[in-house]
Amino acid sequence: MYWWGPFVLLAAFLGMEFMAWATHKFLMHGWMWFFHLDHHQVKPGFFERNDVFFLIYAIPSWLCIMLGMMNDLYVPVWIGYGIAAYGFAYFLIHDVYIHRRFKWLRDIDTPYFLAIRKAHKVHHKYQGKEDGECFGMLLVPRKYYLEAKKSFERKSAKL
Repeated sequence: MYWWGPFVLLAAFLGMEFMAWATHKFLMHGWMWFFHLDHHQVKPGFFERNDVFFLIYAIPSWLCIMLGMMNDLYVPVWIGYGIAAYGFAYFLIHDVYIHRRFKWLRDIDTPYFLAIRKAHKVHHKYQGKEDGECFGMLLVPRKYYLEAKKSFERKSAKL
């Protein structure tokens, strides 16, 4: 592969935050609400219909990697890797850290990660598909980061 590949991967990864925001706001809270509903109105069980959305990202990632490799086109390959890396980060942050679907990463206590949890909690205060806010995952509104930073500093001062 080429020296520029990791830069394409990073650009794809960063671009996925905006793609995920748009998908969440306009598809999941739009005409695909049927699949996303059980994520906001929790039902018993480990799996959710909402889990189907991983296919929205996994399929293009796989196709970019596979078709790029088959045709010696490395830009799509690196884009596919970037999409896959974002999917892995999404799994770790959203499913593991925020929603605690697994018992890992429970002790991360930094202002940035606290802000991510707060923004997601604000997003989930809405039970319906309208009136939502904070649709992204990695980029959170500054006010939540500042609140988390103050809270973190107060906790640190008590220790």
